Amino acid sequence: MASFNDSGNENWHDYQVGSRREIISLLRSIGEKNQLIRAVISGDADAAVTSVLDVDADAEEVILDCSINADQNRRMLAARKINFETSLDKIRILFNTSSLRETTYRGMPAFAMPLPESMIRLQRREYYRMPTPVTNPVRALIQVETENGPEAHSFPLADISCGGIAILDNKMLLDNTVGKNYANCRIDLPEIGTVVTTLQIRNSIDMTLLNNKPNRRLGCEFVNLQRGMLALVQRYITKLERERNARLAGLS
Repeated sequence: MASFNDSGNENWHDYQVGSRREIISLLRSIGEKNQLIRAVISGDADAAVTSVLDVDADAEEVILDCSINADQNRRMLAARKINFETSLDKIRILFNTSSLRETTYRGMPAFAMPLPESMIRLQRREYYRMPTPVTNPVRALIQVETENGPEAHSFPLADISCGGIAILDNKMLLDNTVGKNYANCRIDLPEIGTVVTTLQIRNSIDMTLLNNKPNRRLGCEFVNLQRGMLALVQRYITKLERERNARLAGLS
C-alpha cells in the first residue's frame, strides 16, 4: 500500500490494519452507515465526496459512488493515486488507491477500486493528551549540550499522549527551536517501564507562574517511536485514566 506521508506526519504503521477480514468489515460498516468519504487526488488541492456503495469480497473490489462533477470524475480516473478519508464511530479512517476504474452499480455510473491491502485507523486516544501527576511528577531525562559536553538533566512532564509529551523547563536549559531533536531521551513511567526515544520540539510557550517565577512549556513529539515503547505509553495512559475515573467516582 502506498505511504500516507502526504496526509500528515504521524507514524501511520502504528495504526495500520492489515487483516483482510477487518478491512472488509470496516468498509462495509462505512457503507452501511452512509458515511461520506473525502477523496483527494495526490498533489491536487481539490477534493471530491464519495461513499461506499458495495464491497465485493469475491471480486476483491470496493464500489464507490461517482462525483456529480464530470470533470472531477475524469481527473480521478486519470490520477496515479487517490487518498480517502472518512470517520466511523468517531474514529478517523484513511486508505488510498492507485487504481480506479469506471463501472456501474444498479444501473448507475460508479467507480471500482481494488480492496485496500491495508487501512489506517486513528482513534481519539492517539491524540488525547493526559495530564500527568503534579505531585511526584513523571520525569524525562534529556541530554543537554554544555561547555563541558552533554549532561543529563531531568524535566517534569505536564502531559502525555501516544504522539508525544509536554515538559516543563523552568531553567530554560533546552534549545526550544521548533524541529530540534533530542536523542536517547528516557521517560520513566511508574509501574509501567522506561520509554527510550528521540524527542522533537514542536512548540514552546513561556509562562509566569503564580509565584511570579518564569517557566517554559515545551511540546515534544516522539520520533520513530518503537511499537514496544508505544505500548508502554498506551498502558500508562490507560493507568492514568483508570486512576482519574476512580477519583471521580470517589473510590480512591
